[in-house]
Amino acid sequence: MSTSFLEMWRDLLPLGRDAGSTGYRRYAWTGADADCRAWFRAQAEARGLTYEVDRNGNQWAWLGDPDAGDAVVTGSHLDSVPDGGAFDGPLGVVSSFAALDELRDRGAVFTRPLAITNFGDEEGARFGLACVGSRLAAGQLTVEKAHQLTDADGISLPQAMERAGYDPEAIGADDERLARIGAFVELHVEQGRALDLSGDPVGVASAIWPHGRWRFDFSGEANHAGTTRLEDRRDPMLTYAQTVLAAREQAARHGALATFGKVGVEPNGVNAIPSLVRGWLDSRAADQETLDAVVGGIERAAAERARTDGVDVSVTRESFTPVVEFAHDLRDRLAKMLGGVPVLPTGAGHDAGILSATVPTAMLFVRNPTGVSHSPAEHAAEDDCVAGVRALADVLEGLACS
Repeated sequence: MSTSFLEMWRDLLPLGRDAGSTGYRRYAWTGADADCRAWFRAQAEARGLTYEVDRNGNQWAWLGDPDAGDAVVTGSHLDSVPDGGAFDGPLGVVSSFAALDELRDRGAVFTRPLAITNFGDEEGARFGLACVGSRLAAGQLTVEKAHQLTDADGISLPQAMERAGYDPEAIGADDERLARIGAFVELHVEQGRALDLSGDPVGVASAIWPHGRWRFDFSGEANHAGTTRLEDRRDPMLTYAQTVLAAREQAARHGALATFGKVGVEPNGVNAIPSLVRGWLDSRAADQETLDAVVGGIERAAAERARTDGVDVSVTRESFTPVVEFAHDLRDRLAKMLGGVPVLPTGAGHDAGILSATVPTAMLFVRNPTGVSHSPAEHAAEDDCVAGVRALADVLEGLACS
């Protein structure tokens, strides 16, 4: 089994990797994405699985009859954030194929159909919305809104899909496919250090914190940096900077998380006062009330500072996912199967969270010794990855085999 995992990991590792940053740039509907998709298809076909792509571009590899219903599905995603790490997403997909190999080595007899999946555009790195593939399938993203998504170069999602050889007119809710699924289990590297602190290689997810993304537009007046008196300026960069500090203050006050991680500036000249600064806020909290308090506090701080600076500010919520409580019976069953491993919440969003409104879902986490994620420094030890594969195999055997 470890040989199976390591061989797949070695083959996938160079795909979409940037030589300069050593991080990954596997963005949706690009060449790197196509390479990852080809890798997935090759793994499916090498195992004699039935391969298909659904109307939203999500990949599926089936063992057994997909139409039989009550299927057990596992998998994750292969795309990345800008200069992301190797484990976020791919660990779940590679582990799924390796777990199937492990079960075949055990001589397991499947009594329910099994599928392995790669959901498209989970990270949202190109079009700004996370979990596009699973959101479309679950009907949480309308076709109209999906068609309005554009990347930084102005290329729309439909244009990108067409260029990659897919039909953007076919996308939309996939109720019939999701109705086939009796349980979905996603394995993922932990994005935090809870397992490292507890000393456990594997854990089970209890819930996903509510989280969202907000765009703050700070509009001022472009002017010459070398001639405009400080008191004559309407500089939106000042307002933006104070709002970043306010986000940190609000997050610390409420025991939550708030991050401005992306910014755009116009006209973006070294010797020019900006006319527009656009910043994207990511915020997450343990419950909805706390999240509302954090974001509301940041918005008020931005408005107050904007008045001082003579700047206009507007806020647009671009995406939002409410709290996800994974199916308690399935979650507790997994924890029992694995001998009472830790059950822990996470602040990171996942396809499993999107599907949870329609399908019974659960998640397994593999220890991350540093807690670093969305970075080339993201890591999981080989022994822990192998433990994750075995845990996933145990879970799949308990759910799909006699």
